[in-house]
Amino acid sequence: MKIFFLFTFSTFLLSAFEQATASAHYDKILTHSRIRARDQGPNVCALQQVMGTKKKYFSTCRNWYQGAICGKKATVLYECCPGYMKMDGTRGCPAVAPIDHVYGTLGIVGATSTQQYSDISKLREEIEGRGSFTFFAPSNEAWEQLNSEIHRNLVDNVNIELYNALHHHMVNKRMLTKDLKNGMTLVSMYNDQKLLINHYPNGVVTVNCARIIHGNQIATNGVVHVIDRVLTAVGNTIQDFIEVEDDLSSLRAAAITSDVLDILGRPGHYTLFAPTNEAFERLPRGVLERIMGDKVASEALVKFHILNTLQCSEAITGGAVYETLEGNTVEVGCDGESLTVNGVKMVKRKDIVTSNGVIHLIDEVLIPDSAKQVIELGGAQQTTFTDLVAQLGLASSLRPEGQYTLLAPLNGAFSDDTLRMDQRLLKTILQNHIIKVKVGLNELYNGQELETIGGKLLRVFVYRTAVCIENSCMVRGSKEGRNGFIHIFRQIINPAEKTLHEMLRNDKRFSVFLSLVKAADLDDVLSRPGEWTLFVPTNDAFKGLTDDDKDILIRDKNALRNILLYHLTQGVFIGSGFEPGVTNILKTIQGGKLYLKTVNDTLLVNELKSRESDLMATNGVIHVIDKLLYPADLPVGNDQLLTILKKLIKYIQIKFVRDSTFKEIPLTFYKINIIESNVQPIIRKEDPSITQLTKLIEGEPEFKIVREGETITKVIHGGPEIKYTRITAGGSDNEEKLKKLLEEEAPVRRVQPTRRTQGGAARRRTRLAYS
Repeated sequence: MKIFFLFTFSTFLLSAFEQATASAHYDKILTHSRIRARDQGPNVCALQQVMGTKKKYFSTCRNWYQGAICGKKATVLYECCPGYMKMDGTRGCPAVAPIDHVYGTLGIVGATSTQQYSDISKLREEIEGRGSFTFFAPSNEAWEQLNSEIHRNLVDNVNIELYNALHHHMVNKRMLTKDLKNGMTLVSMYNDQKLLINHYPNGVVTVNCARIIHGNQIATNGVVHVIDRVLTAVGNTIQDFIEVEDDLSSLRAAAITSDVLDILGRPGHYTLFAPTNEAFERLPRGVLERIMGDKVASEALVKFHILNTLQCSEAITGGAVYETLEGNTVEVGCDGESLTVNGVKMVKRKDIVTSNGVIHLIDEVLIPDSAKQVIELGGAQQTTFTDLVAQLGLASSLRPEGQYTLLAPLNGAFSDDTLRMDQRLLKTILQNHIIKVKVGLNELYNGQELETIGGKLLRVFVYRTAVCIENSCMVRGSKEGRNGFIHIFRQIINPAEKTLHEMLRNDKRFSVFLSLVKAADLDDVLSRPGEWTLFVPTNDAFKGLTDDDKDILIRDKNALRNILLYHLTQGVFIGSGFEPGVTNILKTIQGGKLYLKTVNDTLLVNELKSRESDLMATNGVIHVIDKLLYPADLPVGNDQLLTILKKLIKYIQIKFVRDSTFKEIPLTFYKINIIESNVQPIIRKEDPSITQLTKLIEGEPEFKIVREGETITKVIHGGPEIKYTRITAGGSDNEEKLKKLLEEEAPVRRVQPTRRTQGGAARRRTRLAYS
C-alpha cells in the first residue's frame, strides 16, 4: 500500500512538473499575480495600471517592486482573474459564469463593440454555431483609437469590409496563450492572411504587435483573447516598405549600397529602427559621405539598426539589451508612451508590422563604433584628449585607411599645469598616446612593446585584474572603430627615460640610500637592463643615522645587502595594477616577503604608505617610501647593528638572536643569460647593406652589424629570461631630432586651460591661445 502511494504521489508530481514547464510566460506571470493578491480572496489577480492611462499589466517582479512601468508610476489594482466573477457578500471572485459560445463570450469579457460589429456584419451566426475558433477581439478602446477614416469605411461597408476585418481576427482552431509560441505564424480566416505571434519572457503576448490584455476566456466553441488594437492586414516585407516609403529614401540608398536591403526581404522576425531622411540630414558634414563611400562602414551602419528578433512596442515595459545584426548591442527601453534607444527618445512612429518583422521610425541615425573613425570613439570622459589631438594637428595624421590605437586618458588626468605646457611638449605627450598599429585588448600581453607615432616604445604589463602601459592602467571602455582601437587610461602615460640608478642619482631625496647601494656594490644592478621593482626610502628614513653608524653598516656587507635587497623584487609591479584592498605577496631578492595592497588609491608596503608611486625607469619602477623596510622574521645577532636599526625602524619589533649572522647573497641573482635566436629587422633601414644595428650589453659598449637572417647573440642581465615583442610600423625620429625641434621652433604656443564640471554634463572645448 505504501509503495502504491509513493508511486501515485510521484506520478502526480511529475505530471504537475510537466504542466508547469509546458505553461508559457503569460501563465506564469498570471500565477505570480494570483500570489500577490492572495490576501484579497480566491481567484483575485493583482495588476499594475500606469497612472494617467488605462493600461494594465500582469507585472514582472522587477516592475512590481519598482512600482513603475516604463519609468512611470503604476498603481496596484485587484481584479478577478480571467474567467472568474464576484458574488455579492463574499470575498474575492469565487464564481464563474456559465460557458457560452464565442459571441456570448465577447459580452462577458466586455468587448461589446466587437460583439456589436459581429452582429451587424452577419458574423454572429457563425461564432454562435459549431466550430473551434480563436477570436482576437479588439477592446472597445481599441475601436475608438482606430483611424477615423478606416473606422468609418469599415462601418459603412459592414457586409464585406467589416466582415473580412473581423475574420482577420480569427483562427479556425482553439489556441490558448500557452499554445501561442514566440515566433509562431498563424493563418487567419480572412484570405489566409498571416498573424505574427510573439510571446515574451515578461508575459506579454502580441498578435501583429497588438497586446493580449485579457486572455484565455474559454467558450463552448473556442476561446476569446481581448487585444488592445484593431489588426490590419499584413502583406509586405520590410524591404517592400522601405522601397516605397518616400521618407526613407536615404536609408534605402544606404541599404542598397551595403547590400543589406535584400536581407530585409527574406523570411524572418526582424526589428528595424529606420532613420528618416531628416535624421540623415542631421549627421555632421562629411560623416555620411565618408561612411557611404566605405562599403564595410555602410554595411555596419545599416545592420546596427536591425535586430534579429521582433520587438513590439507593447512588449517593452523596461530597458533591455538586444544584439544587432552588426554584432554590437543596443538598449531598447521606454519612457511612458515613447520608445527609447540607448536611453534617447527617438521613435517617431512605432509598430509598422510587416510579414517578416516590425519597423519603428526614428529621428536619429545610430552609428556603431565599427563605422566610426578611431578619433570619434572618444566618449564624454575623454573629450580633453580628443580635443587636444584635433587642435594640435594630430587628428589629420590618423588616416582613414590607416591602423592606430589611441591610449586616451580620462579628462581628470589633464591638470592645469599640463594644459599650460609649451604646445610642442604637449604634442609630444599626446604622440606617446597614439600607437602606430591596431592592437585590441585581447592582443596585449606582458612584456610587449608598442611603438608610438612619436617613436617611443611603451611597455605592457599584465596583472591579475589590470592591464597597464608604463605607469598608467586601463579602465573599462575599450572600443574598436573602423581604423583602430581606443583604450581608456586613468593617467597620462609617461614613458621611461632613465635607469633606476640614474633616477636615484638625479634626485637628492635618495642620496643616503644611493650611497649605501654603492657601498654594497649594488649600483651596477640598478644600471643594467632588467625588470625590477624598487622601494626607495627617502633621506628622512635615515634621520638619526650618524657617520659612525653608517660606517658600521658599510663594514658588514652581508647585513647591508640583506637590508637593501629586501627593497628589491624581480618584475615590474605598478601600484595601480593591484586589485584594490587585496594583499599581494612579493618575494624579494633578499628572500623575504613584501606585502602590498592599494587602499583609496594609495599603495601600502608592509602597511607603510608609499609617498609617491609608479616612477617609471627603463629597467623597472620606483615606489617612494619614508621608512626603511626590514623583514620581521630576520633576526639580528649584533648589539651595535640592533641599536642602529632600532633608531631607524620603530614600526616593528626587531628580533635579536645573539651571534646570528646574515646569509651571504651573491650576485648570482643578476647573472648573464645568453639567448640565441633568428630575428627579422624591425627598425628603419638607413643603408641598403645594413639592416639592423644591435648593441651587445656585456662589458664595454660594442656595436655589431647584423644582416637580415643572421643569428644574433642578445645578452640580457637580470633574472629569468624574458622575451619581448616589439610592435612597430616603420621608423621614427630619434631624440636628437626632437630636441633640435624644440630648440628651433618658435614662437611658443600655450594651451589655455579650461575646467570640466563634475559629471561631464557640459562638453569641454580645450582651446589653443597663440602668442
